[in-house]
Amino acid sequence: MQITKASYLISSPSVDKCPKPDRPEYAFIGRSNVGKSSLINMLCNNSKLAKISNTPGKTQLINHYTIESTSTKSNKKINWYLVDLPGYGYAKRSQQQRKQWSKMIEDYLHKRKTLINIFVLIDARHEPQQIDFDFINDLGEWQLPFTIVFTKADKEKPGALERNIKLFFDKMRESWQFLPQYFITSAIKKQGKEEVLDFIDDCNKAFVQQ
Repeated sequence: MQITKASYLISSPSVDKCPKPDRPEYAFIGRSNVGKSSLINMLCNNSKLAKISNTPGKTQLINHYTIESTSTKSNKKINWYLVDLPGYGYAKRSQQQRKQWSKMIEDYLHKRKTLINIFVLIDARHEPQQIDFDFINDLGEWQLPFTIVFTKADKEKPGALERNIKLFFDKMRESWQFLPQYFITSAIKKQGKEEVLDFIDDCNKAFVQQ
């Protein structure tokens, strides 16, 4: 897939304020400071699309971006939404704020009918974190489709990177019979870009054929 245009559309405080669900939609979420904005900008070829901040928890609303793309497989054009969700680490926020974000995210994930896939971002530099598994287990309980995206692969030595990923899936196997598809990415080196976009391309094709 080749993205020809990506532009910010709207930030919504609740799912009922989101744009009309008239096209396939892909959500990106992860712990605070996981590199979500950098990944989105890398995928969309626009370093200024999603605002990158050194302050964790900057994303507080449901952010929709309109994406225009052309399939490299069929040469067909299709428009879709990329959605930037608040992190589930919540950074240094009040308990009330965390509850509001949690409800907003859960409502969106449950009620958004055109949500095709949830990209769950995991920082590849770290060993498995329980907060990631808590969120992933929720997705499994809710029977929502998701894939794992390991970020910041360039910031770790190959051996340590491989070890962290193995530890992550070893932990998942304790409670999951089948493991999800995953991608290894680096916003700096543009690693994983084609793989993620090809995955979205295939999902878009299936959506159009419905």
